[in-house]
Amino acid sequence: MNYLAYTFSNPSNENLKDMLMELLGEIGFDSFMDIDDGFTAYCTEPAFDMEALNGLLQMEQFADVQVVNKELIPDQDWNATWEASYEPAIIDETCRIRAPFHEPDSSYKYDLCIEPKMSFGTAHHETTSQIIKLMLTEDFKGKDVLDMGSGTGVLAILAKKLGSATTVAIDNDEWAYRNALDNIKMNDENEIIVELGDANSLNNRQFDIIIANINRNILLRDMKEYVKCLKKDGKIFFSGFYESDLVLIRKEAERLGLSYLNHVKKNEWTAAVFINK
Repeated sequence: MNYLAYTFSNPSNENLKDMLMELLGEIGFDSFMDIDDGFTAYCTEPAFDMEALNGLLQMEQFADVQVVNKELIPDQDWNATWEASYEPAIIDETCRIRAPFHEPDSSYKYDLCIEPKMSFGTAHHETTSQIIKLMLTEDFKGKDVLDMGSGTGVLAILAKKLGSATTVAIDNDEWAYRNALDNIKMNDENEIIVELGDANSLNNRQFDIIIANINRNILLRDMKEYVKCLKKDGKIFFSGFYESDLVLIRKEAERLGLSYLNHVKKNEWTAAVFINK
């Protein structure tokens, strides 16, 4: 699958950069890379919507943002682009997320090998790293876990290494589905169940812990389906939204019977934990 790479200048107000990235994500861009004085956003060729992009750039707050460069990246060139700038992600000096071309490092308690290909989830983005940070403080031993919107499968793999029992990873993107299967095999966690689907695939299966690192709109839309699958005293980890969105996430979660426990934030991105009391 070919990708389009659009390089944008930064907004004059640095606080608007994350907002711009989030909105780009809502119109089809699925990964981002910071560069000097801007960032590059990547979108699959079939998902690209020029009209939506023009509409976004015409918004008043982004009036000073320029498209500096645009490029078609053939599928076979993606890994070379990624490898050129990829460094391992390290969370709390305990968990290291590395690529296959990095050497293992036994000094980290959890040293995961992840090849993202076209999927989201390398722990470089705040949303994934924050979920991992929260997971490292949670007891997963013997727990049934669901990783919803699993992308590379990194969170499902970590859950298994933390001692989870049944672990299910679900994503609605076929590329992510296949990518997760590869990463699970590479990390010797072949008991993880990987499925191609969405919230409609859950069928009220029951889990002790649910991880949903997606985005605000999908979380709000599908939360009721997640809650149906959460056991009593089970916990759910939400991420993929700004701290300013936590009010909406919390309101919907509490309406559905969940209780707020805590949250962490970094660069305005937030991950929150709720419990089904």
